[in-house]
Amino acid sequence: MRKWEEMQERSFYESTARERAINLVDKGTFTELLAPIDKMTSPHLPILGEAVSFDDGVVTGVGKIGKRPVFVISQEGRFIGGAVGEVHGAKMVATFRLAQQSYEKIKEKYPNDYESRIPAVVISFETGGVRLHEANAGLLAHAEVMEQIQHCRGKIPVIGLVGSKVGCFGGMGFVVVATDMVIMSDRGRIGLTGPEVIEEAMGKKEFDASDKSLIYRITGGKHKYIMRDAAYLVKDTIGDFHKQVAEALKMSYDEVQSHRCIGSLKLVEEQLELVKIAAENNFKDATDVWAYFGNKKSDQIQDQFYDEFIREAKRRPRR
Repeated sequence: MRKWEEMQERSFYESTARERAINLVDKGTFTELLAPIDKMTSPHLPILGEAVSFDDGVVTGVGKIGKRPVFVISQEGRFIGGAVGEVHGAKMVATFRLAQQSYEKIKEKYPNDYESRIPAVVISFETGGVRLHEANAGLLAHAEVMEQIQHCRGKIPVIGLVGSKVGCFGGMGFVVVATDMVIMSDRGRIGLTGPEVIEEAMGKKEFDASDKSLIYRITGGKHKYIMRDAAYLVKDTIGDFHKQVAEALKMSYDEVQSHRCIGSLKLVEEQLELVKIAAENNFKDATDVWAYFGNKKSDQIQDQFYDEFIREAKRRPRR
């Protein structure tokens, strides 16, 4: 395996779940929980004649960034598209519970200095959503993860990272926007329904799943950054994601959660305002939306390199 320093330069998009998990935290601090050696596999897939994975498509563990314990959940798109089943979901939920237990112990042990040691949960999303092979268990897992995010509110920052090959779709599209902060690269994608599913259900005229430019205009990191569905846009390296997470952990909890997309009446009202704007202006494409929010070169945005985009992009104003 490559050294930690080398992995900081590696493409986040090209990396495996385990590479992301190990190298998103400080050098030499990561410990995997329920590793492949434990052989925790799905009980459902063999019955259906499907192959299993000894980590069930998700790497979980704990490391440190500075003084702070960071509980990492990293999904693997190479196994059933990162889809969530019973074991996959249980590993996610258990990681949240361990983070909450850690919070209580730290608060008890360091009553005067616990804020600088508060744990965080970081989720590297790479998933198409529910695993259809075990749909009921997968749906329940989504609900349980959402519940755990709510249990962390006001205590533990939960940060979602999106920049891997599969993107973040399906039910996990709900989960990622429920986190306190979303960090993306321009290669990341977030959506509730995958492009192929939309095309199959509604037809190619409604959504051409072979049109990669269209997909990124609707679901890609640049669009989510402009619309403030993503708090930060970073370059496509593990190191840039690691640095942004480290910067986020220097913030107060209130500052972190100020980047939330959903979860309050104020945010619901903001979303309703966006629906009204879209209806009144009859936007035909995301480029029209970008122009509405002040991007004069909206037709050039997709071709801009990172530095130029970050320098020139105009974002949706928040209340």
